[in-house]
Amino acid sequence: MLKYLLTARFALILAVVVAACWASYHFGVHHAEADSTFQAKPAEVFGALFGHLSPAPFAHDAHAASHAGPLHYIGVPAAWLPSVFTTVDGVDVDMLVLTNLQLFQIAAVLVTLIAFSGVASYLRSGNGDVWSRMGAGFARYIRDEMVIPVMGKEHGSHFLPYFLCVFFFVFFQNALGLLPHGATATASIAVTGAMAGTTFAAMIGCGMAVQGPIAFWKNLVPHVPMPLWPLMFVVELVGLIVKPVALTIRLFANMTAGHLIVLSCMGLIMFFGQSQAAVGFGSAPLAVGFGVFIMIIETFVALLQAYIFTTLSIIFVGAAIHPEH
Repeated sequence: MLKYLLTARFALILAVVVAACWASYHFGVHHAEADSTFQAKPAEVFGALFGHLSPAPFAHDAHAASHAGPLHYIGVPAAWLPSVFTTVDGVDVDMLVLTNLQLFQIAAVLVTLIAFSGVASYLRSGNGDVWSRMGAGFARYIRDEMVIPVMGKEHGSHFLPYFLCVFFFVFFQNALGLLPHGATATASIAVTGAMAGTTFAAMIGCGMAVQGPIAFWKNLVPHVPMPLWPLMFVVELVGLIVKPVALTIRLFANMTAGHLIVLSCMGLIMFFGQSQAAVGFGSAPLAVGFGVFIMIIETFVALLQAYIFTTLSIIFVGAAIHPEH
């Protein structure tokens, strides 16, 4: 069985993942801060652990961050970008700095493209390796059990490529964050907010395209007495906005919570070791064991949260194009 799994496609996926983890370790500024902190107080190490939940900018001299002088960040020079991208919080910037979250988002896209590169050929001809068969099985499940039952065959076939991309993009982002030196992009509310924004745009745009621009807003409100119509329109409008907000917070909170628990377990070793090193070493087996247990659960949560985010997106878009439901 192993020889069927170890294909050229698997080797390419492994190369992308290893390269992303290597770059995150060597160029992420947080690692440099942690290196210098380990020579200081255990309490500072405890704080450095939680610093890994925030985006880490990339710098050529990241491991020299403790030295005097500014870091040389890695990013896109402002001169290459339109002026709208060169102002951050009202301040002009010299470049848009690359972070570990962006790197692992790119890695997730590449892994998705590589993993599913043979699925279309397999579905047409029936010939393909084990990865093509696995990918086709996932695609069929999402089509037959998630998209078509909610949206119907006609509209579901049109939206299937989008929801396939959403599912596997979220899943691979979640999974890559579980690797050593990995980063979970979905643990950033900016990332989950942007993804929920695409669902919101699909709700509005596709709803207006299917129903008509005027009919879409008119059908937001069910049949109610005319005096109640203005109030109900405001309520339904708020409900329309709350849906992507719920998508944003749900995915962000679930992915962040798992990492917080793991980091808390590891941080307790340093915390208890402040008084006596023996106490820290004594608490290590229990803390590490519980941290490993949470990591195992997070592997399941990575798939579950991709399923929930995609399912809710399907329901929201389906409701927008089928107001009678």
